[in-house]
Amino acid sequence: MKWYQLSVKDVLHKTDSQVAGLTKEERKTRLKNNGPNKMEEKEQVPLWRKIAKHFTDLLMVVLIVAALLKFVTGEMVEGSIIFLVVIVNGFVGYWQERKAEESLDGLKQMMGQEATVLNEGQALEVNSEELVRGDIVLLKAGDVIPADLRLIEVHDLTVEESILTGESEAVEKKVDAIAQEALAGDQLNMAFSGTLVQTGSARGVVIETGDATEIGKINHALQSIQSQTTPLVKKMHQLNKQIFRGILALIVFLLFFTSFRYGMDWSLMFSASIALIVAMIPEGLPAVLTMILSMGVKEMADENAIIKGMPAVETLGSMTVICSDKTGTLTKNEMTVQEVVTEKPTLVKEIMNNCQDLKTKDEQKIEEIHGNPTELALLKYVDEENQQLKPVLGKIPFSSSYKYMATLHAVDDEYVIFIKGAPEVLLEKAALENTEKSKWEKRGLALASRGQRVLGFGYKKVSSAELTHDALHGLTFAGLAGIIDPPKESAIRAVAQAQQAGISVKMITGDHKATAQAISEQIGLKHTAKLLEGADIDGMSDEELAEVVGQVDVFARTTPDHKLRIVTALQKNEEVVGMTGDGVNDAPALKQADIGIAMGIKGSEVSKQAADMVLADDNFYTIVKAVKEGRRIFDNLQKTINFFLPTALAQGLIVILALLMNRPLPLTPIQILWVNMVTTITLSYALGFEKASSDTMTRPPRDTKLGILSGYSFFRILYVSLLIMIPAYFLSMRFEGAALQQTILLQSIVLGQAVYMINCRELFDPAINRRFFENKFLFLSLGILFILQAGVVFLPLAQQLIGTTALSPAQQLVILANALLLFLVVEIEKRISKGIFRRKEKAVSRYQND
Repeated sequence: MKWYQLSVKDVLHKTDSQVAGLTKEERKTRLKNNGPNKMEEKEQVPLWRKIAKHFTDLLMVVLIVAALLKFVTGEMVEGSIIFLVVIVNGFVGYWQERKAEESLDGLKQMMGQEATVLNEGQALEVNSEELVRGDIVLLKAGDVIPADLRLIEVHDLTVEESILTGESEAVEKKVDAIAQEALAGDQLNMAFSGTLVQTGSARGVVIETGDATEIGKINHALQSIQSQTTPLVKKMHQLNKQIFRGILALIVFLLFFTSFRYGMDWSLMFSASIALIVAMIPEGLPAVLTMILSMGVKEMADENAIIKGMPAVETLGSMTVICSDKTGTLTKNEMTVQEVVTEKPTLVKEIMNNCQDLKTKDEQKIEEIHGNPTELALLKYVDEENQQLKPVLGKIPFSSSYKYMATLHAVDDEYVIFIKGAPEVLLEKAALENTEKSKWEKRGLALASRGQRVLGFGYKKVSSAELTHDALHGLTFAGLAGIIDPPKESAIRAVAQAQQAGISVKMITGDHKATAQAISEQIGLKHTAKLLEGADIDGMSDEELAEVVGQVDVFARTTPDHKLRIVTALQKNEEVVGMTGDGVNDAPALKQADIGIAMGIKGSEVSKQAADMVLADDNFYTIVKAVKEGRRIFDNLQKTINFFLPTALAQGLIVILALLMNRPLPLTPIQILWVNMVTTITLSYALGFEKASSDTMTRPPRDTKLGILSGYSFFRILYVSLLIMIPAYFLSMRFEGAALQQTILLQSIVLGQAVYMINCRELFDPAINRRFFENKFLFLSLGILFILQAGVVFLPLAQQLIGTTALSPAQQLVILANALLLFLVVEIEKRISKGIFRRKEKAVSRYQND
C-alpha cells in the first residue's frame, strides 16, 4: 500500500488506530496475530560443511582415493604422506577463506532497541520488537526509528536517511499527503525503520513492521542472493576437470595397452596407476595459489583495500564494470560553494558569515564546527576573510514553510537585516524591476542546470530593532551562490585510468538528475547524455534494462531494488561487475555483484559485511590500484600454473614411458612427492613476487569465458614436459643401479624445473631482463632449492629416506647441460611465438579497420 498518498485520517482508519494510540489488550492481540517487529534470520551453514567443502575438490578426492588404496595394499608410509598433503591443503584453504555471514546481525542492529508509544494517551516505553501496526510512536532528536511510520504530526523534524538513500543531508519531514508517485527518498511524510532523527520531534503511526519495512525488504533481498562464484574458482574447477580427464584417459590407455602387449600383472598396474595419479596431480598447486592470493591480500591491505575473501583478489583483475555510489565515493561528501554570482562580493560574504546558526564566536575554528552542511559550506567559503561576527539582535530560523532565514544586526546607528534562502522567494520580496528579476532567475537556472543547489542572499536596512516576516518586503537582492558536493580529484584520475584499462564506470545515486549529470560530466564518465532515473527503471522489464544498461553511465533517484536490478542486468550481459556502496541500501547490490566494495570510514556495518572488499580510506582511486594488483596476481597465478603443469606432466610421462617399454617404475611415489613438494616449498612461490608488467593497466580485462590455460599454454606445457622428460629418462638409463638411475632422474627433473621457472617470469619477453634482479625471492628460492636438493643427494639420512645416492661432478655437469638446453629452447620458442602473435594481431586490426 502507498501509505504516503493517504491523508492522516485515512491512515488511522486503515490501521484501525487513533491519535491516542492503542489499548494494551489491542496491542497484545495484534502482536500475537502478526508476530514481533523483527526480521527473519537465515539458517547458518554448519561448521562441518564449511570445512568439508575444501576436501571435496575433484583432485583432492582423487588423492584421497589414492591414499586409501595405498593403505589397503599395506603401503602405510606412502599412503600417510599422500593423506597428509590432502589434510594440510584442505585446512589451509578453510583457514584462509573462512568468512562469517554477519549481514543479518548488522541489519538487526540498525533497528531501534526501544520505542515510546502512546497507550490510551499515555507515553509508554516498549521494546521495539513489540511494536504493532497502528501504534502511535513518539520521536525526538537522537532516536533510531523503530519501524516504518506514516507521520501524523511534526515539529521541525529532520531525519538522516543515508542508510537507505545514500545521501548524507538530513531530510525535512512533513505530514501532508503526496499525490504523485514517489520513491522512498521523496516520501517526506514517512519515517523509515533504522533511520535517525537529527532534529525536532514528531508522532507517527506504525504502518509496517519486521520484514515488511524498507529495511526488512533489504534484508530479504540480501538473504535471497546467492554468493557469486569468482572467475578464478570457476577456472580452477575447469582446470581440475581437465587434469582429471587427462589422468583417467592415460590410466585407461595404460591398463589396456600394457596388459594386451606385455601381459603385466594387475598388482603392478595398480601401483603404476597410483604412481601416475600422484605424479600428475599438482597437489602443491592449491597451497601455492593460496599463498599468492594471500600475499595479494596483504599488498592490498597496505594500499587501504581490505579483502575479505582471497578469490576476490583475482576477481578485481577481471572486472569490466565498476558501479559506484556518488556521495563520498566519487565526491568529497562535503558541500562546497562552487560559484557565486554577485556584484557585491564583500556584502554577500558578510551575509554568509552572519546569517547562520553554527558559528557563535570569532575564535571558533572552522574544522571544529559541525552541523548543517549548507551553512558549513558558506562558513568555509568566507573563512579566509577573517570577518568579525556582528551581534545578533533578532532571528527568524529557517523553515521549509517559508524557505528562508533572517537575522537582525546593528550597524553604526542603524539596523540591517541579512537574509538567505530560496532565490525565488527572495526575488518575490525584493524591490526589483521585472527585467532585473528575470535576469537573476536565468542566472539561478544556469547554476541549477550544473547540478548546484542555489541559494539567494539579500539585505534590508531598517530603522527599528524589530524583525518580522513583514519587515522583509522590499529587500535588496545581493546575489546567488551555487553549492555542490564536488568530485574528488583522485576520483577523476581514477575514472580516467579505469577507462584506459577497458573498465566502464557507472554512477548510481539517490541524488537528483541534474546533480548526478553534472558530477558525471566533471569526473569524465563516457555516456552522460542519456540518464536513467529510478522511475524509468520501474517502467522497464529485466530484459529491456539489460538491453540499455550498457549505454547508460548515470542512474539517479535510485532505490536498493534499482541498484540490484542494474547489477543483475550487467551480469546478464556477461560483465564482471564491481559495486561500491556505504549504506544499508547498497547491501543487496554489494552481495549480488561479482566484487562488492564497501566504504570503511562512512560505510555502515551491513555494507561492510555484505561486501568482498572494504576501502579503508573511502577513496575510489584505491579501487583502481586494487584492480592493478588483481591483474598482477592473475598474471603470476598463470605463470605459476604454467610452471607447475609441465613438471607434473613430465613425471606422468616418465611413468607411462617406463610402462610402455616394459621397464620398472623409474621413480617411487615418495620420490615423486619429494619433487612436487620441494618445488612447491621453493620455486613456486618466487613467481608470486613478480611485479606488474608495463601494460597491466593499458590492456582490456580478460575474457572470463576463456579458461585459465590458452591453446598456447597447452602447447608450451606439452613440449616443455617432453624436454624435461626425454633427456632425463634416457640419461638415467645409461647408468646401472636403481638408486643411481632414480637420483639422476630426480636431479634432472628438479634442475629442469629451476631453469624453467626462470623462463616463466615472462610469457613472451626474454626471461633475463631489467626486472630480473628486482625479484629477490627468486634468488632466495633457488638458494633454498640448492640446499635441499644437495641434502637429498649427499646426506646419508636423506638418501635412506628418499632412496637416492651421491652423484659425481661429471654426472652433475651433464644434468646441468640438459637444463641449460631446455632454457635456451624455451627462450627461442618465446621469441618466435611473440612474432607470430604480433603478426596475427596486426592482421586482425587491419581487417577490422577495413
